[in-house]
Amino acid sequence: MKWDKFTIETTTEAEDFISDMLAELGIEGIEIEDNVPLSTADTLAMFVDILPELPPDEGKAKINFYLEPEKDHQELLVKVKEGLDKLRAYTEVGAGTIFQSQTEDKDWINNWKQYFKPFTVDNILIKPTWEEIPEEHADKLLIQIDPGTAFGTGMHETTQLCIRQLKKYIKPGIKLLDVGCGSGILSIVGLKMGAEYALGTDLDPNVVTTVQDNMQANQIPEGKLQVKIGNLIDNKELQEQAGFGCYDIVTANILADVIIPLQKEIAVHLKPEGYFISSGIIEKKEQAVLAAIKENPSLEAVEVVRQGEWVSITARKVK
Repeated sequence: MKWDKFTIETTTEAEDFISDMLAELGIEGIEIEDNVPLSTADTLAMFVDILPELPPDEGKAKINFYLEPEKDHQELLVKVKEGLDKLRAYTEVGAGTIFQSQTEDKDWINNWKQYFKPFTVDNILIKPTWEEIPEEHADKLLIQIDPGTAFGTGMHETTQLCIRQLKKYIKPGIKLLDVGCGSGILSIVGLKMGAEYALGTDLDPNVVTTVQDNMQANQIPEGKLQVKIGNLIDNKELQEQAGFGCYDIVTANILADVIIPLQKEIAVHLKPEGYFISSGIIEKKEQAVLAAIKENPSLEAVEVVRQGEWVSITARKVK
């Protein structure tokens, strides 16, 4: 679908004021372009997977908003211009000029791809499906990923932590459950390293197509990896579909606040001596996750590993 795109040239100082003004006019879907580096707190809160390299911040910004095409927007644009003029009384708006153009949904969906390049996690080469295999990494285990709109390029620290833990604990012929599977990258890594079967669960129905595409890109036979939609914590039907006491490894690269209630449910799906590999845990939440596992008589924490500000906790089923 095509959209009318309107771009306001302004300053970083005025970003918040203009954003609030546009929201008051009923304009949704605001996009801000500037060269202000993300703070550590911003990066953690947004769960950023790919960080672009930015030029120096010169205090300039662009604010984009999108309106349905083939409609008369003149009255609304007049209000936007009036709002910009009022803001000049107490903030540096800059040029405050408004440019109109057209864009399509596919532009937003695909623009991030320019930042996703092949990279390695130890002896594993992870590359986007549209890139060539770098000659120097031709001997590595190849994983090809197109995450689409799902989380999971493999570039984020939390995913890399899970991959390295899988390498430690996976054995040929095991069954793997991946909760919050996203692009399916952890399931595919597990299958490539010898797992016999993997089941992924996720809340987003769109991941089904994404995982199927990534299965094909990695020559994963049909039936080796399945995806179910739902919340394993409270969806009884999904819990039964997943099966009880039948997985050698469960992975969950989510967030600490989800892992804490999830770990109670995970234990009933694991085989005795099976492993629960969790990640997406920011350092300040590490003790809360460990405390929850300690209170669970069916699990014991066996390993804590870190990368940057992130933590992965591996637990074993003891009962």
